[in-house]
Amino acid sequence: MATPTFSFTCFSFFFFVFHLWVICQASSNPDLKALLAFKAASDTQHKLTTWNSTTDPCTWTGVSCIHNRVSRLVLENLNLRGSLEPLTALTQLRVLSLKRNRLSGTISTVSNFTALKLLFLSYNEFSGEFPSTVTSLCRLYRLDLSHNNFSGKIPATVNHLTHLLTLRLDENRFSSLIPHINLPNLQDFNVSGNGLSGEIPKSLSGFPESSFSQNPSLCGLPMQSCKDIVTDPTRPGTEGATASPLMPRGNPTTVASSPTSMPNGAMPDKTTSTHQNGTTKLSTVALIGIVLGDVLVLAVISLLLYCYFWRSYSAKMREGKGSKLIESEKILYSSSPYPTQPGYERGRMVFFEGVKRFELEDLLRASAEMLGKGGFGTAYKAVLDDGSVVAVKRLKDAQIGGKREFEQHMEVLGKLRHPDIVSLRAYYFAREEKLLVYDYMPNGSLFWLLHGNRGPGRTPLDWTTRLKIAAGAARGLAYIHNSCKSLRLTHGNIKSTNILLDKAGNARVCDFGLSIFATPTPAGPRSNGYRAPEALDGRKHTQKSDVYSFGVLLLELLTGKCPSVVDNSGPMSGYGGGVLDLPRWVQSVVREEWTAEVFDLELMRYKDIEEEMVGLLQIAMTCTTALPDQRPRMNQVVKMIEEIRGVEVSPCHDTLDSVPESPSLSEDTYGTSQ
Repeated sequence: MATPTFSFTCFSFFFFVFHLWVICQASSNPDLKALLAFKAASDTQHKLTTWNSTTDPCTWTGVSCIHNRVSRLVLENLNLRGSLEPLTALTQLRVLSLKRNRLSGTISTVSNFTALKLLFLSYNEFSGEFPSTVTSLCRLYRLDLSHNNFSGKIPATVNHLTHLLTLRLDENRFSSLIPHINLPNLQDFNVSGNGLSGEIPKSLSGFPESSFSQNPSLCGLPMQSCKDIVTDPTRPGTEGATASPLMPRGNPTTVASSPTSMPNGAMPDKTTSTHQNGTTKLSTVALIGIVLGDVLVLAVISLLLYCYFWRSYSAKMREGKGSKLIESEKILYSSSPYPTQPGYERGRMVFFEGVKRFELEDLLRASAEMLGKGGFGTAYKAVLDDGSVVAVKRLKDAQIGGKREFEQHMEVLGKLRHPDIVSLRAYYFAREEKLLVYDYMPNGSLFWLLHGNRGPGRTPLDWTTRLKIAAGAARGLAYIHNSCKSLRLTHGNIKSTNILLDKAGNARVCDFGLSIFATPTPAGPRSNGYRAPEALDGRKHTQKSDVYSFGVLLLELLTGKCPSVVDNSGPMSGYGGGVLDLPRWVQSVVREEWTAEVFDLELMRYKDIEEEMVGLLQIAMTCTTALPDQRPRMNQVVKMIEEIRGVEVSPCHDTLDSVPESPSLSEDTYGTSQ
């Protein structure tokens, strides 16, 4: 049995070794010296109590590390003083926020911050000119220098910051003109409360007036037009004066034509009067000639146009077209389903329960707008004579067997009803024409919301909306999977163009159940990015394949990248034979512990959502596991998404594990479709 003295000695030895190990670990951090130097110079009130040389800097208040290097430094509202200079040695910084302190002096160089993405220095006492080395930080997304004492010009070199989303320079002392700033991703811009002058560049005119207020000498959209500004060179400071209605515009030395208003009461001589009278008579003659010439030219042109169009119209009448050709421009479909030969079987419109009925002729007369072309045909928006709107898909690129097989499958799809799917309302079958009629979704597709109009003036898709769309789409797909357990229905073509939004902005899954009509030829690049590995080699599509495609859809929501684009350059090349393999790219980034790199730049503007984004990212990576058996079922995916933000749990959450078969469907209906 060990004596107490020996035990105490052993404990002391191990404690000493552990303490020595901690000191070695702390001292091995190359950023320790810079942090301690900044604390010694700036923390005059000793608020950074955890900052000491005996502990690991990565555990200090406001410090985060990656690979034992400081990557994030957030020290806000701590009454820090002094200079920024000691921190310039932190070469791996990605986030630096020193808001609401009392730091001062000029910012000489920050070019060492080559990895910096977010820089917040507002509400301090920095002075001097705009820090020129900031424009070398090519990875910067957010730059906030507001509420300081910077002065001088805003340099045009800010255009080098091509990734910039935020540029805030308000409440400083900047002067002179605003340079032509053309940053394609800029969303938040503010230069109010400075001494800027001149015209606002057109590239910035889309920002609100509050972005330019308290600059008395600024003009142009969205502020007062520069044409309304009158300057008097003899009176300094009148650049912002508004033109008076009593002040004549133009040359101030111009006098009126009235003889009594001429200088010194001088009268015009007779020669001038005679000359003026002669000019008047000549002008009247010229005016009459011009009018007659115009009338003659118009008459000749009208005659030529009449002859040309009458000749064309006569030719059309001779060919038996006439007004029918003009009417055919409004017809939705190019080939008529009506019988043209003896024995041709005319089709009929088949409606499902509760749908307002109309005839095929109503569709053909409807004004139409093409919505897009997908893997199974072209979709149109059709406005009927009574004002109702439907979406019509014309199946052209589908491999359809017999009429009975088609009608049986449509009977199954047409009776599926759920708030998160686009309901099939009717169908038409003929030998040369197959039409599907759906509810029309007025707010477009998720694809357009994510990737459309990526430029100035775009309204970004916020995080709450993305999470809501993800949950709605998951519920819709889970319902399809569980609606008929004997058939085990699949969607077969999950992608962002097949997630539509209704009037309320809720996600609706469309084009479900059409994969059985897919041609055996390999799918094009547009859908390859979503396809599960086992579906690429021609094997039958399964519900687990749908789960994989849905996982890719979640990655698309998180990254803002389209998995169907061809990308043969840059860090994403080499995946999927030219098509971006989004799951593999995300896995490679996360493997290097750079998780933040995968998220869409447009999500960087929102605070306190990192945990939710990482949670959805983990769900997406689980769904895109290479082995189908390791992927969750869709009802499990629904639960996981709704647990990210508990307030958005669906009413049917508790029944997802055993979704009852639709009461409008019977086993007889299922059996006829197999």
